[in-house]
Amino acid sequence: MDMASTYAIGSYTVHRVGFGAMQLPGPGVMGPPKDHDQAIAVLRRAVEAGVDHIDTSDFYGPYVSNDLIREALHPYDEKLALVSKVGAFRDDEGNWLPGQTPAQLRQGVEDNLARLGVERLAAVNLRRMDEHEGAEQVPLEDQLAEMAALRDEGKIAGIGISTVPLEMVKQAHESVGLVTVQNAFGLTNQEDLATLEYCRDQGISYAPYFPLGSAFDGIPKVVDQPAVQRVAERVGATAAQVGLAWLLAKADNVLLIPGTSSLAHLEENLAVADVQLGDDDLAELA
Repeated sequence: MDMASTYAIGSYTVHRVGFGAMQLPGPGVMGPPKDHDQAIAVLRRAVEAGVDHIDTSDFYGPYVSNDLIREALHPYDEKLALVSKVGAFRDDEGNWLPGQTPAQLRQGVEDNLARLGVERLAAVNLRRMDEHEGAEQVPLEDQLAEMAALRDEGKIAGIGISTVPLEMVKQAHESVGLVTVQNAFGLTNQEDLATLEYCRDQGISYAPYFPLGSAFDGIPKVVDQPAVQRVAERVGATAAQVGLAWLLAKADNVLLIPGTSSLAHLEENLAVADVQLGDDDLAELA
């Protein structure tokens, strides 16, 4: 059970192949899953296979992912790192709305704790919404002060940040000490490389979201790239596995959080830890 070895999220040491809960709810990350029993089975199989890092949030569903996690896995293994995020909420139409004030961040943490049935989360990411039109621009220092207070109270073990530029990552780390960063990054979208390298140098885990480019308009999908397909055929893997394996090879602090509501897809994602990319493969992908 190597699962591409381990890295730390603060005080938690986890396997580098984890699980993202965003795909558990229905279409548009809203409502119940198409197959409730399979969603429960996916979570239980993931943990059985060695996954000890689950990325989630109350705004997935909303509430659906956290409810499923609790139903499937509570009481939790003490080594399981549950990582959530705050800074947004959903309306009845499924819109993503900013919840950026310190009071909203605190309420978000409290709600995640209650719904997951835990007293402390391994880490909570502050999800900035600066790109959201009309969002109130809450000073980062005010948000970080609230996150630090929640950490001091023992409600979160570590502080993370998500969807921010390198300058903001540096400001946050120098202010409160980050344990994780979540930004968009992948083989066809490497604009955040400097942030990944800064995190590597500082000992901060880095969890890339949308690593295969599938959620972005205008960004080439990793699985469609001829070089990826050639390498996949050569090493006996799927194109998606090659895209994820490339991330594992990129830096030791990268933690994968691929998500799915399918048992077959889960097994494919977990098997990425066994995909070995040689120097020739990496050179071709580069």
